[in-house]
Order: sequence, then C-alpha cells, then structure tokens
Amino acid sequence: MKRRDFLSKSIAAGMLAGSFGSLQSFRATEQANNEISPARLNRILGSGMESGKLPFDLVAVKGGEPDAMFDKAIEAMGGMKAFVQKGQTVVVKPNIGWDTTPEKGACTNPLLVKRIVEHCFKAGAKMVYVFDYTCDDWQRCYENSGIEKAVKDAGGKMVPGNTENYYHEVKIPKGKILKDAKEHELILQSNVFINVPILKNHGGAQLTISMKNLMGIVWDRRYWHRNGLQECIADFATYRKPDLNVVDAYRVMKRNGPRGTSIEDTILMQSLLLSADIVTADAAACKVWGMEPKDVGHIRMASENGAGIMNLEGLKINRIKMGA
Repeated sequence: MKRRDFLSKSIAAGMLAGSFGSLQSFRATEQANNEISPARLNRILGSGMESGKLPFDLVAVKGGEPDAMFDKAIEAMGGMKAFVQKGQTVVVKPNIGWDTTPEKGACTNPLLVKRIVEHCFKAGAKMVYVFDYTCDDWQRCYENSGIEKAVKDAGGKMVPGNTENYYHEVKIPKGKILKDAKEHELILQSNVFINVPILKNHGGAQLTISMKNLMGIVWDRRYWHRNGLQECIADFATYRKPDLNVVDAYRVMKRNGPRGTSIEDTILMQSLLLSADIVTADAAACKVWGMEPKDVGHIRMASENGAGIMNLEGLKINRIKMGA
C-alpha cells in the first residue's frame, strides 16, 4: 500500500474509533464522509499547501469593520472557494480563551468569526465547526465572547475542547524540543482548517498571533510553558499548517495580555491580515504592532525551521484601505 493511501485510511479509521461524549453528533455526521482532502494530507505529511496558486501571499486591510474587512480580503484572494470546496467540512479556530466581552480585545471579534463561517457556507461547505481549548470556563468563554451566538446565527456548530478524550497524539518530526503533542480530533478530521487569532500582547510569548493561537488545538500545552515556550510554538508550526490564517487586528490589546484588565488596555487599529503562510501572517502582524518580526522569538525560530516566510520583501502583497 502506498504511504499516502495507508496514512489516509489509518487516520480515517482512527478518527472513527470510539465515542467521545459531546462530539458524538460530530462523529455521526462525519462517518458518512471520511475522506481526507489532499490539502489535509499535505499538512500531515509536512509539505503544507501550495501558496503559489493564490494571487497574493498576503492581503492587508485597514479602516473598516471586522466583517467588511474580511469581505475585501477574501475577495482579493480569489474568494473563499480558493480554500473551501463544495461538500467539505471546515474547522474555524478563533481565540476564545477568556471569559471577557469583545471590547476588551482578549478574544477574536465575533463579527469576523461570523462572516468567515458565512463565507464558508457560501463556498459550499457541508458544515463549519468552531472550537477552542479555553483557559477560563469554556461555556462562559463561548457565550460572553459573543462567538457562540455569532457562529450559531451563521449556521455553524460550536464544539467543546475541554476534555482530553477529544485529543489524539501526533508526532512533530521537525521539532527541536516539541517532539509530539495531543491534537484535537476536529482538526485532524475536517477537510479545511482556518486559523483566526487576535493580535495582542502576551507576557511569555511577547505577542500572541497565528502560531501562538495553535496552542488552543492541543491538550498538553503546559509542557510548552515549562520547556521553552518560544521554541515549542515554532516547533509546532513546522507540523500544523492551516489552510488560511486571518489575523484580527481590529481592537488590539497592547498591555496586560493575554487576558487584559480593561478596555483601557486596548487601542482601535481597525486592521486585518490574511495569508496562507502562518509565518508571513505573524510577521505582517508584527509590523502592524510596530515590532520587527525577528525580534519575536517564535517567529524568527519558525522561519529558521522552514515553517514559513518571515521576510516580507519580495512577496506579493495587496494593501487595501477602506473608508478613503
């Protein structure tokens, strides 16, 4: 059996084994359509997606509301059909880590999440799932962030991430410190993975953006904090490559991150970044923040490890100014 065929059948079989409480309805839905997409297999095999087929390496929008900026950005990238095909399942991973309201800038803006889900369905997605492994109580985070209502209003489904049984061990072949992790089965089984972080200050990682947001899809993140957070973030980025990264830089927490204390910790930047390259997305977000990407440890390390492109010079960038 060819390695690709073996891997596809093995993962599909593994994902069908057992029953995990709140995810039973998710599993029942997915049993009828178990095929893993070529893009998903490419990421599992470590090769990532073919960004050369996209019109731009990066789209940067400024001056609008979160949903309107995403409309402009995804249109410039060729529409959501460039990432989502008819009948596919999609998982959208915002930052929903904290029990706070949207104006405090700790969680991804719900208007942005809602619009992404809507675009996925418009492109023909069979179902769109949204989840995060939260730091505060997950039910309160989902509700008070406004994301649960936004997703349900758009026709998507919220899935919990608070139980270890939802997670399966994966190997990180290129990891220097992080050699394995337990990853949420929703990421493993869905056809398309859209990463939607919010840009904000972080005491340990300097900034939390696209790569740092992936800590919400793994179970054993305490290991990362104990064994070199910056390198572990960079290590995981060599394995897990989302199809699309959408950085919410609308209201940005400039201090006291990652939870924040009040709206006074934030400033209104009204920006959004979109890229298929996770390192490019984070490098551009650094520029929006006012920092050089090389000065943020995990971004520099991920670039050195071959996870993506940090140097924005020479990339195809579409800069869109709204409200002019």
